[in-house]
Amino acid sequence: MSRFMVDSQQALGFLVSQTAHIEPQVVEVQYPDIQYPNLIPVDTSANEWAKSVTYYSMNKVGAAGWFHHHAKDIHVADSERAKHEVGIEMADIGYRWTLEEVGQAMMVPGTNLPADRAVAARRAYEEFVDRIALRGDTDKNFTGIINRADVSSSWAVNGAGGSPGWTDADGGGKTADEILADVNSLLSGQYVDSLQVELADTILVPLVALSHVATKRLGDTNTTVLQFLMQNNLYTFQTGRPLTIRAVRGLETAGVNGSGRIVAYRRDPQVLKMHIPMTHRFLPAWPTGPLVFDVPGIFRLGGLEIRRPGAIRYLDGVVTAAYE
Repeated sequence: MSRFMVDSQQALGFLVSQTAHIEPQVVEVQYPDIQYPNLIPVDTSANEWAKSVTYYSMNKVGAAGWFHHHAKDIHVADSERAKHEVGIEMADIGYRWTLEEVGQAMMVPGTNLPADRAVAARRAYEEFVDRIALRGDTDKNFTGIINRADVSSSWAVNGAGGSPGWTDADGGGKTADEILADVNSLLSGQYVDSLQVELADTILVPLVALSHVATKRLGDTNTTVLQFLMQNNLYTFQTGRPLTIRAVRGLETAGVNGSGRIVAYRRDPQVLKMHIPMTHRFLPAWPTGPLVFDVPGIFRLGGLEIRRPGAIRYLDGVVTAAYE
């Protein structure tokens, strides 16, 4: 009777060769419901072991005016700058094999270890970064794009039904015209207040609100409120480009008093970015016990950096607290 004997060193050598085969597969996997890469620019340029990233936020002030050639005073423009520092923190997620599992895979020539555990670790990394980018982390004093204290916010005006909400728990809510007015007022308010410098190209909306406008018809037509809004908004009118509208989890209660919040901003690295000096990487496998091998995975990232607070604005009250 033939016997197959394997020791921990043989198993470790086999596992190392297998991880070299698995890691390229993991990087290629796409996660369609991870939102941050399409919503927030990512900056990986900082040194991967840096402890922090320093940046400056800026708001422009001043306006041109008429000038008489004998006058001594001129209109001046200036910029208000504030220094900020984003701490870079380390986090980890890896996966594990046992000597029994590796030994069984070695019994059959040409057999590869499955990549599902490595894929699960990579997925956990993407979910972690997604949460930090959108919501921040209280343990590290990070805030995300939906809950920044330095972003201007306003409360949606009441509709004819007496509520600011697009849709209420009982099925009521604002009319199509009132919903369209909310969005365009949000865009135009930002544009006017910034002296026509800042104009949002992206709007994040609570899922329940977006579902409502995606199915609510405009009058007696076959056009939905969302379809009409995509074609008739200040950003598209000014630039000829489509306005990006996305649903984001957590916005249903992100506003004042647990209300729904809309986030309008310009998706541009000059406005905001997420620092990830070290993206997720797997380290060499190593024995962590008599029969256990770990494949550590580490990454380093900072909080959301907002360089131009005037390019972001919130509108609260679009979903009633009854949806909490």
